[in-house]
Parts: sequence; C-alpha cells; structure tokens
Amino acid sequence: MKPKIHNTKLSKQMARKSRVARRLALSRRPRLTVFRSAKHIYAQLDDPQSGRTLAMVSTRNKGVAEGLSNTGNVDAAKKVGTRVAEIAREKQIEEVVFNRNGFLYHGRVKALAEAAREAGLKF
Repeated sequence: MKPKIHNTKLSKQMARKSRVARRLALSRRPRLTVFRSAKHIYAQLDDPQSGRTLAMVSTRNKGVAEGLSNTGNVDAAKKVGTRVAEIAREKQIEEVVFNRNGFLYHGRVKALAEAAREAGLKF
C-alpha cells in the first residue's frame, strides 16, 4: 500500500509522473527524460530495453553553461534541448519518447522540447 502524501502539490506531481510513466512503458524507442530544479535543467537519453543512459546534458556542463547569465531560465533550457538533439544525432537516434517526468509541459520543459524538435529530434 502506498503511503498517503499530505502535500497536495507533491501528490499531484506524483500522479502526473505515474500517468506519464504508464504511457511510456509501452514504447521501445529511447526516452528523453527531463528534470527541472530551481537552478538547473537536466536531460538524458535512456535505452528502455537495457535501462542504460545513452547521453546526459545539463546546464551544469561547461560547454552548455558558457555564455549564460542564468542557468535556470528558458534560454538555458533551449540550449540544453539543442545540445541533447545534437548528441542523439551523433548516436544515430532520430526518434525518441519525451518523458516530462511529472512536470507540466510549460515554460522551461516546453522550451527544451521545442528546441530539441527544431534541432532534428522527432517525438
């Protein structure tokens, strides 16, 4: 039995996360998973069959963070999305499944997804 979560904001995020995870479990394509914190944004490509991480990009990487005044904004998310799409192309990955990880498709998460699409990733 699951423990009861008294924080409504956290319980709603956990519900979204489990809904998204149920849908993604059916796909065999690589997963583009996003995590967003107050200061940084992270994106990683996972292989669902082996469970291994194929690539990881974040605003903590020196190449991505160069030229950014703030790493927790939409511009930083766009840069991460572009970079993760470049790495995916290098690894011959063209189609992925987008895992927003319980975060709303808005703001930085949306900016990352749209930048990855513009850079050639299909999802």
